[in-house]
Amino acid sequence: MWHVLRQLVRTGIVTEPPPQAAAADAAGDVAGEAAVAARIQVDILDILGQALAIRQVDAGSCNGCELEIHALNNPYYNLEGLGIRFVASPRHADLLLVTGPVSRHMAEALRRTYEATPEPRLVVAVGDCGRDGGIFGESYASCGRVANVIPVDAVVPGCPPPPLDILRGILAVVRHRQLRPARR
Repeated sequence: MWHVLRQLVRTGIVTEPPPQAAAADAAGDVAGEAAVAARIQVDILDILGQALAIRQVDAGSCNGCELEIHALNNPYYNLEGLGIRFVASPRHADLLLVTGPVSRHMAEALRRTYEATPEPRLVVAVGDCGRDGGIFGESYASCGRVANVIPVDAVVPGCPPPPLDILRGILAVVRHRQLRPARR
């Protein structure tokens, strides 16, 4: 053990220095990010009157998009602080976030989840697979894109799309919601 401690003391801290531009702008960025977060939260509360509840559905993806969606919950993006949260039941959701090409085995489950979500419901298809079936397309095992199974309000392209693009897609569909009446 003493050998390891001596090695740590000899080596010291080995990290890269922070980028100079980012360090210089850090004070201004924090205030700017706080203002953007406050505006997003006010927009969500004005449009919905409450927090945005999302039910994420994996319809047959490779889990690449799920990793990016999980990144939205980390402290960097801080979805909870913006008034956006993930829920376990579609009955509590305002928005369905669907990933992957819809496999034949998941088609009925996705339809039922969509029907269980209360009106006015929104659907966002995430990733290239959700948009057009991706590399899987339509086959004996896949229905292809999400829009082949349920109506889709917005699509976030990418394989996988970065967390910021997913957040932008969610916010775009929520803002668009106030401009149109609910589907029947």
